[in-house]
Amino acid sequence: MLTDTKVRTLKPKAAAYRIADSNGLCIEVRPTGSKAWRYRYRYAGRASIVTLDEYPSMSLQAARVERDRLRSLLRGGANPAQVARVEKAVQGERAANTFGAIGLELLAKRTKEGLSPGSVVRERRLIEKDLAGLADLPVRDITAPVLLAALRKLEQRGVVETAHRARAHAGRIFRYAIATGRADRNPAQDLTGALEQPQTKHFASVTDPAVIAGLLRALWGYQGALVTQAALKLAPMLFVRPGELRQAKWADIDLDAAEWRYVTSKTKTPHIVPLSSQAVEVLRDLYPYTKRSEFVFPGVRSALKPMSENTLNAALRNLGFDSDTMVGHGFRAMARTVLDEVLGYRPDYIEHQLAHAVKDPLGRAYNRATHLPERRKMMQAWSDYLDQLRVAEPNVLVLKAKRA
Repeated sequence: MLTDTKVRTLKPKAAAYRIADSNGLCIEVRPTGSKAWRYRYRYAGRASIVTLDEYPSMSLQAARVERDRLRSLLRGGANPAQVARVEKAVQGERAANTFGAIGLELLAKRTKEGLSPGSVVRERRLIEKDLAGLADLPVRDITAPVLLAALRKLEQRGVVETAHRARAHAGRIFRYAIATGRADRNPAQDLTGALEQPQTKHFASVTDPAVIAGLLRALWGYQGALVTQAALKLAPMLFVRPGELRQAKWADIDLDAAEWRYVTSKTKTPHIVPLSSQAVEVLRDLYPYTKRSEFVFPGVRSALKPMSENTLNAALRNLGFDSDTMVGHGFRAMARTVLDEVLGYRPDYIEHQLAHAVKDPLGRAYNRATHLPERRKMMQAWSDYLDQLRVAEPNVLVLKAKRA
């Protein structure tokens, strides 16, 4: 019989060879030096052999236990080799139907459909790190309490918003599993209200006209890179999402028509940004310097990539505006508040220009051209208002009469 020491010290030869243990168990030593446990037996009068596992992944003691299990099957009339094939197929199906495997399969599908690189990273992190405890579980075996236990760990770490994102993405994975016939229900639906509610944190912004005036003067006085200067001037005028601004492409901008047409990063729907005369002027001044790049605001290191996502926030910091006062995304909150409360524009005009998911009274989503003439006038009036604030005397507060 074999011993642990003997198995460990067996040396490879030019050809594979086997050393017997007992009751059909043997160790096979290959020329590469790898070793595997094999079980030899006779079934229906014919000699057969089946591989149990690699050594040292399976120890001598574990190999003997597995051999005895197969001998028991053999005495019951089953063919161990056939049983092993069935078990391997079941294990393969089980591995393909785990929460992690289905999650990565869905991620690959969404990536091909145009999921942004940042979202790819976030969703992969949710699957492989935040919900790692579920990764190896068959998706059918995950109940609401099992999912909740995984989400509670995120709550205990203090990342409540991540817990809510993880629940939402888990629900997406379960829906995909149901659609592909690998699950029957979505336990994430049962957890509504079960998680701690996150404290809402709004993007830092300024909405006081006097403070906006000082901000605008600082932006127009920025002495950094020309591309950054232009982006800082356009950010408050256009109030699009920072990522959409920095990734703007010349091919999407028609300066003669004074329009910028693109697909939004968040709702994935076509959007139109009417360009005021001031915005067109800034873009025309910038065009000779960046026209060789597809991007309006190319990066410093390579014209093949857009400017860094931190460029505008870094410029704001350099100008003396900390993250508690103003961030790049804050220009949207600033425009929304002032257009409504100071200039008196209709909320649906503003929401549609912000590229939010606005619906009409019948519940239908507005198309990109909805209220476009009114939005053109609003965007021009907004730029005019910003100009008035910027050029006014520092101690003079500029206010426009509220629209009827």
